Amino acid sequence: MIATQDNEPSSLLPPLLLSSSDILTIITPVILTYNEASNIDRTLQKLTWAKRIVVVDSGSTDETLAMLHHYPQVEIFQRSFDTHANQWNYGLQQVQTEWILSLDADYQVSNELVTEIANLSIDSTTDAYYAPFKYCVFGQPLRATLLPPRAVLFQRDRATYFDDGHTQQLKVDGITGELSAYIYHDDRKPLQRWLWAQDRYAILEAQKLLATPDGKLSLVDRVRRQKIMAPFIILFYCLILHRGILDGRAGWYYAFQRALAELLLSLHLLKKW
Repeated sequence: MIATQDNEPSSLLPPLLLSSSDILTIITPVILTYNEASNIDRTLQKLTWAKRIVVVDSGSTDETLAMLHHYPQVEIFQRSFDTHANQWNYGLQQVQTEWILSLDADYQVSNELVTEIANLSIDSTTDAYYAPFKYCVFGQPLRATLLPPRAVLFQRDRATYFDDGHTQQLKVDGITGELSAYIYHDDRKPLQRWLWAQDRYAILEAQKLLATPDGKLSLVDRVRRQKIMAPFIILFYCLILHRGILDGRAGWYYAFQRALAELLLSLHLLKKW
C-alpha cells in the first residue's frame, strides 16, 4: 500500500491510470443514487477505468443527474424506489458483462483496490469477492468502523440481492474470496439528510427485530431488542474499543452518530412495546 492511502479521500488524489487489463474490461460498476450530489462526483472519479457504468436513480431532485451526465460511460436508469433489494436487482439486470462491481454512491474505490482487481486471475474459480472498508468523517479515514466487509465484486449470474431489515444482503451461489485493499465510505451529505435516512432505517430494523424469533437473532440483535443498553454499548465500543477517541472530532462525531442511530431504533422499539 502506498504511504498516502489513509489520507486518500481528502487529498484529492487523481484517478489511478492503468494499462489494459482483461478483467477490468469485463466489469461493470453498478451504483444506486438518490440526491447524491455531495458524493457522486468523487465516486465516479475513481471509476474512469470502466467502459460502462450503470446508475439506477430513484428520482433525484438535486444536481446528481447533471453530474452524472459529465461522465460519458455512465448510463442512467430511472426507477421509483420500493426496496433496496429490488433496486439493486434491477440494476444487475442492466449489466451485460460477466462481472459486477456493486457500489453505494458514497463509496470511493481506492487506487490499491483497482490495482488488486486488475491483477485477479480471469480464470479463477472464485465467484465473488469481499472488500474491507475505511469509514471517513469530514474526509478523514477513521481507525476502525462498524462496517463489515461486503461482497462488492461478483459474477452476474451467481448472485442476487434480498432485503434484510433496513438494508440488503447479497446471496452468492458459489465460492467467495477476500480482497485486501479498501473501499472508502465517505458520505458528505448534510446531517439533516442523515437523520431523515436513519429514522427510516430504524423503522424497518425495528420491524425486522420484532418479527424474528429469539432463537434466530444474533447476540447483537438480542441486545438491541432489549431497547435500553445498545446506545450506550455502541458509544463505548466506538470511542474506547475501536479507539475512536484518538480520531479527535471525527471519532466523536462517528461515535455519536452510531449511538444516535441505536437510540432511534430503541425509541421505535419502545413505541411498539
